[in-house]
Amino acid sequence: MAKTKTKFVCQNCGYSSAKWLGRCPECGSWDSMAEEIETPSKPQQSFLMPKEAPKPKTLDKVMLSEVERLKTGINEFDRVLGGGIVPGSLVLLGGDPGIGKSTMLLDAGMRFAANNIKVLYVSGEESEAQTAMRARRLGKPGAALLVMTATDLDAVLLQAKEVQPQILVIDSIQTMYNAELQTAAGSVGQVRECTAKLLRFAKATGIAVIIIGHVTKDGNIAGPRLLEHMVDVVLQFEGDRSYSFRVLRALKNRFGSTSESGIFSMEAGGLIEVANPAGLFLENRAENAPGSVVCACLEGNRPIMVEVQALVAKTPYGMPRRTAVGFDYNRVNMLLAILERRLGIDFGNFDAYVNIVGGMRITEPAADLAAAAALVSSYRNKAVPHSVLAVGEVGLTGEIRRVSNTERRIRDAANLGFTRFVVPKGKLNMEQKTSGIIQAATLEEALSAIFN
Repeated sequence: MAKTKTKFVCQNCGYSSAKWLGRCPECGSWDSMAEEIETPSKPQQSFLMPKEAPKPKTLDKVMLSEVERLKTGINEFDRVLGGGIVPGSLVLLGGDPGIGKSTMLLDAGMRFAANNIKVLYVSGEESEAQTAMRARRLGKPGAALLVMTATDLDAVLLQAKEVQPQILVIDSIQTMYNAELQTAAGSVGQVRECTAKLLRFAKATGIAVIIIGHVTKDGNIAGPRLLEHMVDVVLQFEGDRSYSFRVLRALKNRFGSTSESGIFSMEAGGLIEVANPAGLFLENRAENAPGSVVCACLEGNRPIMVEVQALVAKTPYGMPRRTAVGFDYNRVNMLLAILERRLGIDFGNFDAYVNIVGGMRITEPAADLAAAAALVSSYRNKAVPHSVLAVGEVGLTGEIRRVSNTERRIRDAANLGFTRFVVPKGKLNMEQKTSGIIQAATLEEALSAIFN
């Protein structure tokens, strides 16, 4: 009898070694090597027909056909996908536990079923009764929505071939098991091979496959990085569970743009799309509160008015604290250094806290000016007027640098009642004449325009 060969595989990056290692040399993670049994590789099924041989063609000879996308009926979801789901595509949806991934896909499946589009929803985490209970909370399920509880991928694909749905939903890929591998479900090898088998199934049958992926504590999708390269679309569902708002982003999309985003609100009846999120986070803004400034930040291609709050308080300790929630911690330290060096404001004996209201996470530098103004407002205990909007990136030399789509940010803010707009200096192509636009070249000019 042949001796069974084993190997040790990193559960974070997929690196394999003949012996156990305490630290993975590929990704640097500790205690991530797990023992797996080596299985001989089998020839993969080809996408081509048995008698068809590949031949090179020029682009003008390739037949182009219009692909009719499958629309979910959830406008925010369809926008992020580029207009709907492409038949035969493989879509990966990731997000934190409890963020609403399963709820959104079950709701989309029910809407598909209402339009007579057959959907097979396979859950490896819930029983059929639990899935039906959640579906009844979302509404009345249609007859075209089929549910199934299974973890054996071969059995799932066998049923999918018999039922012939137009959309197959797998919840989640970490619970699926491929009997060809002698490893536990959720391991790097299982996730990789299950995804590869689903990819071949989608391309060969033309059935769109949507898989849900778990995320690690760092926010990355669990499994090998190869997983994101194999699929056609990678969607990330983000949001703080303490708040009701969720943001759906496309990290990769072979059939559309990655600059779109969808805003949702978690209500008692499930996820509700927010069609116009521009002033969503300004409903409970306090009047004449020092340390509060509004900035127009882009979520995809749409500006959203975000309230940036700052608190500067005298520190009781020898080392002052710097804390950022929803904002880049390193940018807070940079802005404090710029304010000290260029404006002479001494923060050495003060704690500084910056918070983005509503659980939003701001990554673009357009919020630099608003954060700096909020810090100065709290330091001076002087409120910024309620109708002021601040947009701009702050450079290390104290200059205000331009950001993209300034005109659209101003237009949407004007529709919400803002009358003074402090923006970087430069040419603006405004379709309609808007008063109250103040262009500043330096941080000192911008702060003077904001407080005066």
